[in-house]
Amino acid sequence: MTVLRTERLILRNWQEQDRPFFHRLNSDDAIMEFFAVRRDRAASDEVMDTVSAYIAENGFGFMAAELVATGECIGFIGINRTKIEPFVPRGTLEIGWRLAPEYWGKGYATEGAKAFLDYAFETLGEEEVVSFAVWNNARSTSVMERLGMEHVEDGFFDHPSVPDSHPHLKCHALYRLTRATWLARRQKDA
Repeated sequence: MTVLRTERLILRNWQEQDRPFFHRLNSDDAIMEFFAVRRDRAASDEVMDTVSAYIAENGFGFMAAELVATGECIGFIGINRTKIEPFVPRGTLEIGWRLAPEYWGKGYATEGAKAFLDYAFETLGEEEVVSFAVWNNARSTSVMERLGMEHVEDGFFDHPSVPDSHPHLKCHALYRLTRATWLARRQKDA
């Protein structure tokens, strides 16, 4: 199984002791502001089991982000295959993150996501990676822009998993980073 390490983060599979924190990531109103569903502990445990199995099978997924300095789990960062066709072809690699509020604004999402972009393009040989968020989720779209992702022209879509009971959360903005753009930025930064 893949474990990625950055200067401040260890990105790893979920562990049994992460269950209470994983539940918080799926139930806390501030964290879930742009999501329609809040999960109780049993539902959260089921999701964690599914995510953990996916990571074990694929070597990547939405992985636990742990601080190197303290061992604290701060959220998740990772990549996953999409299932939102026709807006994005099935199986396209998506990058995403969700952190607890006390870790927002410290650059952790960007740092971890950069490691996953490197992994996606270098190790997996992907030609592009996408990301998407509710159109007015400025925290997430700002991370996408810091990563060098570009908003897709006419790249707004109603997310098929968002229930009609939450119309304000349906419209999503789609961002994309191609291998060519990623390589050009790496050469420029070198």
